[in-house]
Amino acid sequence: MLVAVWKAGKALWPEVKLLPLRAAVALGSAGLGEPPRPDRLRKGLGIVLPVGLAAWWAIPQVTWVMSPSIDAWAVRAAPGPIARGDLVSFRLSHPIAGPKPVNVTKYALCFPGDRISMVENPSLTGGAMDGWYYCNGRLLGVSKARAYGGRRLDHWRPSNGRILPGTIYVGSAHESGFDSRYYGPVAIDRLTRMERVL
Repeated sequence: MLVAVWKAGKALWPEVKLLPLRAAVALGSAGLGEPPRPDRLRKGLGIVLPVGLAAWWAIPQVTWVMSPSIDAWAVRAAPGPIARGDLVSFRLSHPIAGPKPVNVTKYALCFPGDRISMVENPSLTGGAMDGWYYCNGRLLGVSKARAYGGRRLDHWRPSNGRILPGTIYVGSAHESGFDSRYYGPVAIDRLTRMERVL
């Protein structure tokens, strides 16, 4: 075994020996055997390090929105109380969303105590009913009977005509948005207020 390691090391040594020369070329020397130019290294580090540090700090601050139902590509947490129309983010566990919980960003649309109603109408896809959701008489959205691929969707049915304390109906105007139309209002303590970055 030691013999094999010795032979491998001996075969690699010429390449390892050339590494300092190749590094010198990469740092701006005119060629192999020429002196390096450390000013090139300093300029390179002066550009790469600030950009790298900025990316290291900024990437965790931003959430990329993967849904066409929100008018934003990137959002970030914004402290403060949630108001009607604010963007909110939360973790969703639902069979339609997939086997693992996912981060979801929606709009806060209907608040505790608001009147919530749903009217069922025959679905345009046939064979089922769609739910038309209203908050204080204003249309929030219409559920669909089927998801992409034909999978059946069950819509949420409000029970008492009001949004319960401690919850908010979240959604968007997008016809295919997966929101409270299907899983009902979300507990406020699960919501994080967000603001649009891009």
